[in-house]
Amino acid sequence: MMSRSYTNLLDLASGNFPAMGQPREKKRLPRVMTVPGVISELDDDQANSVASDAPSSAIQDRIIIVANQLPVKAKRRPDNKGWSFSWDDDSLLLQLKDGLPEEMEVLYVGSLKVDVDRVEQDDVSQLLLDKFKCVPAFLPSDILTKFYHGFCKQHLWPLFHYMLPFSASHGGRFDRSLWEAYVAANKIFSQRVIEVINPEDDYVWIHDYHLMVLPTFLRRRFNRLRMGFFLHSPFPSSEIYRTLPVREEIMKALLNSDLIGFHTYDYARHFLSCCSRMLGLEYQSKRGYIGVEYYGRTIGIKIMPVGIHMGQIKSVLSLADKEWRVAELKQQFEGKTVLLGVDDMDVFKGIDLKLLAMEQMLKQHPKWQGRAVLVQIANPSRGRGKDLEDIQAEIQASCKRINETFGHTGYEPIVLIDWPVSLCERFAYYTIAECVVVTAVRDGMNLTPYEYIVGRQGVSESESSSESSGPKKSMLVVSEFIGCSPSLSGAIRVNPWNTESTAEAMNEAISMSDAEKQLRHEKHYRYVSSHDVAFWSRSFFQDLERTCKDHFRRRCWGIGLSFGFRVVALDPNFSKLSIDHIVSVYLRSKNRAILLDYDGTVMPQTSHNKTPSAEVISIINALSGDTKNAVFVVSGRGRESLGKWFSPCKKLGIAAEHGFFMRWSANDEWELCGQNSEFGWKQIAEPVMKLYTESTDGSSIETKESALVWHHRDADPGFGSSQAKEMLDHLESVLANEPVAVKSGQFIVEVKPQGVSKGMVAEKIFTTMSEKGKQADFVLCIGDDRSDEEMFEIISNAISSGILSSSTSAFACTVGQKPSKARYYLDDPAEVLNMLEALAEASDPESFTDTESEGSL
Repeated sequence: MMSRSYTNLLDLASGNFPAMGQPREKKRLPRVMTVPGVISELDDDQANSVASDAPSSAIQDRIIIVANQLPVKAKRRPDNKGWSFSWDDDSLLLQLKDGLPEEMEVLYVGSLKVDVDRVEQDDVSQLLLDKFKCVPAFLPSDILTKFYHGFCKQHLWPLFHYMLPFSASHGGRFDRSLWEAYVAANKIFSQRVIEVINPEDDYVWIHDYHLMVLPTFLRRRFNRLRMGFFLHSPFPSSEIYRTLPVREEIMKALLNSDLIGFHTYDYARHFLSCCSRMLGLEYQSKRGYIGVEYYGRTIGIKIMPVGIHMGQIKSVLSLADKEWRVAELKQQFEGKTVLLGVDDMDVFKGIDLKLLAMEQMLKQHPKWQGRAVLVQIANPSRGRGKDLEDIQAEIQASCKRINETFGHTGYEPIVLIDWPVSLCERFAYYTIAECVVVTAVRDGMNLTPYEYIVGRQGVSESESSSESSGPKKSMLVVSEFIGCSPSLSGAIRVNPWNTESTAEAMNEAISMSDAEKQLRHEKHYRYVSSHDVAFWSRSFFQDLERTCKDHFRRRCWGIGLSFGFRVVALDPNFSKLSIDHIVSVYLRSKNRAILLDYDGTVMPQTSHNKTPSAEVISIINALSGDTKNAVFVVSGRGRESLGKWFSPCKKLGIAAEHGFFMRWSANDEWELCGQNSEFGWKQIAEPVMKLYTESTDGSSIETKESALVWHHRDADPGFGSSQAKEMLDHLESVLANEPVAVKSGQFIVEVKPQGVSKGMVAEKIFTTMSEKGKQADFVLCIGDDRSDEEMFEIISNAISSGILSSSTSAFACTVGQKPSKARYYLDDPAEVLNMLEALAEASDPESFTDTESEGSL
């Protein structure tokens, strides 16, 4: 049996599957191979990523569309010898081509809806590639069942629609073997993509929740691959999503994309909330674009609801069969007002709630008895399970009850159509319906209202029927919990769980004046006709191009195991500080300035005990004891705590409270570096901070001699951040006439005197050394916070102003890989200490002085 402690599921996916019972199959050579030198790597997931440094052999851009199913229909030949294929015109994947550049080649990767025998798979692959530019991914039956009907439909689909598995009989418990099958299936899709991809020139666009870990498989092969992902289902609130046992694996996999798309702001907001609460990532909005910074990469967040294919619908509207069917339906429902529902048979579509609302309307408004008819088209279900069976039984029972209560000879208030209906017939129903009702309790998008609006508009003004030549009108009653609701401002939005209000909305919709219906219809039609599927795909692709424009300019490499894998992208001038290099420069220098931040630099931010360890004291003592060195701890902390902690380091200089207090050694007096020593402003700022502290659980105030700091690290991330922004505005307003600066940092808001900064400290140290004839020829400045950026900036300014020589070896180093004014980085405080220890060991013992002697320059 497979060990449940096996954690590296990416490696698991590339090996044997004892739980699946599937022997590993030798890979076939791809039909199209455009990546030189990668064939031998297809069997080895641990191979190095393709760096994409070689020039491309292709000229034309190409996009690879990856989805669970290919946009083709398959059927067995009559002689049972082989298969015949045709395009599936209803597939969104096929329709989105209209929005892509005309010269762009489109390749599809996905599975087929039919089971193709293993011996036929080669021939089918060749046929689909040659005639349809499709690359099929063949999933073994045991993996397919657990992947699609298991993890996708039993775990992801319900969870993304806000259904939690409260018990084994309701939703089912998490089954790790289903997750393993999901990973295995995504792995198979990745292999098919890798076989045909040219990472230099190809874009990859992945669709929907079936393939949410695919970005990691592709990213670990091709660091600079241009890749987008679009989620067509809802993304739940963070409280719901965080119940998923593999929540971080999926989140980190999605963040290996360059652009992540959602239908609505709500879905995007929930995703960003998960990024913040689970991974500590914050987003920024710049010139209308939303981005999440992740290890030096900016992942774009796209909000754009999908549309319908206008060309396909107009061709259906012009069919003679449709007109013939419209005439039949008009005769069938003559004298009746038709309300229409078109939904999949699904637990989330709210068909049962719609029937209850119809029943309530007939009770509350008897005038509609005998006149109003609800035609409910229930498309065959794509899922299965007991919950679905219960809903089907409830729908059948409700239809029977309502028809028996309100129906009579020649009149049935509910007409249930629970068999497949063609697109042509569906539009015939749209044509005769006065109102479409959508009461889904949760739905990613739902294009039924869009189709209805275009169906009611008709093809052109030259149609022969008198109704189509008159003013166009339509009415919509839509659930507020579906993706298209925000874009339909003229619809009557309802909470489908409130059957009374839904019933009133249905009555209002069919009772509304024709003039009002016409105005609402015109507004909707303008939006739907301009925001079609081509507009959606064009907009997404343009944002993908913009997000990826710097891919080949930046240096990238992959780090991390399993789903912790991510790509670090850095500016070409930003590199990791080499200990060997800095030691060699250190040994050649004669006058050194070493400036160290404390929290987050030599002391981890997560450490509860902030007292420096014996190791830290020993290293700093060794560095500051060298007469060639001027070593300073430059911190926002108070002088009392810093002085106490570093009392063994007699030669160490300390700049406390961002430099408001400063001394060159333990034997020197503290200098007051601030321009103003009046602190009357505290009486204004402190009450404001107390107000926010009382209303923000987990926050606190730190009172320093020269400053006030409000901390919200232990508060709720979202609320704390919101309160910090509000407080910043509040303090800036009330302190506008005071000689202070109000600044925000990592989980803090600080008020301090003007003219006090770490940059000013660095400038004073460099100037003093130069005035004493000891101009620094070696500068090391390390910090992790926003306040430390001021020190990094001063270094370059000091060189240009002559305070430092142009030959000075300057090492501005930030802690962590992130955008910075520093040229170098180290990953964490442990690496900082390793580097400082190497410098301490390299110090010349003869340069050490008695620690009790005078320490100032």
